[in-house]
Amino acid sequence: MTAGRIKIGNRWVGEGERCYIVAEAGSNHNGNFEQALRLIDVAADAGTDAVKFQHFKAAKMYPKSAGTSDYLNTPQPIYEIIRNMEMPDGWVPLLAEHCRERGVAFLSSPFDEDSADLLDLQVPAFKVASYEMTHVPLLRHIARKCKPMIVSTGTASLDEVMRAVDVITQEGNDEIILLQCTASYPAALETVNARALVTMRDATGFLTGLSDHSRDPIVAPMAAVALGACLIEKHFTLSNQLSGPDHQFAVEPDELRELVRRVREVQEVLGTGSKEVLPVETELRSFARRSIFAVRDIQHGEQFTSENIAVLRCGKLKPGLEPRFYHDILGRRALRRIPAESAICTGDFE
Repeated sequence: MTAGRIKIGNRWVGEGERCYIVAEAGSNHNGNFEQALRLIDVAADAGTDAVKFQHFKAAKMYPKSAGTSDYLNTPQPIYEIIRNMEMPDGWVPLLAEHCRERGVAFLSSPFDEDSADLLDLQVPAFKVASYEMTHVPLLRHIARKCKPMIVSTGTASLDEVMRAVDVITQEGNDEIILLQCTASYPAALETVNARALVTMRDATGFLTGLSDHSRDPIVAPMAAVALGACLIEKHFTLSNQLSGPDHQFAVEPDELRELVRRVREVQEVLGTGSKEVLPVETELRSFARRSIFAVRDIQHGEQFTSENIAVLRCGKLKPGLEPRFYHDILGRRALRRIPAESAICTGDFE
């Protein structure tokens, strides 16, 4: 079982820490290096913690005869689509350097062992895509690199999640963050199932978060943070009008900025969970809380009754006994003269 925090680069992630926000660029660079740099700039300007790309080779993902994807609704074979989306190996160190210059972490999902080896020199953590979480040889290969692993769980049952966790931990790696994910593009809000991140956290003891494929930039991330997500991943693009399979469901720059702002605000609202008097409450705690007061002059030896004492707010008057003692002192006799509108204190009665 993992500890309450994991360090990704120079940032702690987990219990008591700010939610880690990953801007998922994926392959939305469209094969254009300058566009990839602009994506990093957009994510940095929005205040995200990391920018994530994807590194794959068509030959290591699909057979050439794999056919077409119904969900993409295009006659082009999936093998050709993936081949056209490949990121050149030479981009990796250049994009990582630009991320460092902009103050965001560089992440990328490897889809094969060679890609993992290439990325190992540049990434502070590894992201495992949903469809690769059952790729046991790849999980073992990545786990042996002894870096934190962020594992998406789209299309998976809880049993499959548990098996993936076992594979990783058997290699001696217990720095795992599991992401609830719905593998639909875009995912309707009613399919996000954010509560599954709680189920996985309870079942495994590991940190959990959300990889959100819904088009809405706010609702699912806010719900996930309220449920204790330590990491939010969201696809983004420069424009929904760009061509490519991931652009239409990704959020645009202004929406990404709003997502970050709202997630930060939600986490501030959640607070620490400790029930205590806050500094901002101090003034009204003393001003508006109630004490027991004399409502008219009370003479020495006179009994306290509902006619001469009452529970009132203190305002700027000095407080006395708390309201919980009201019934205890009814019938007691005053040991001194008590002026009207004075607080009743210990020592004022028998």
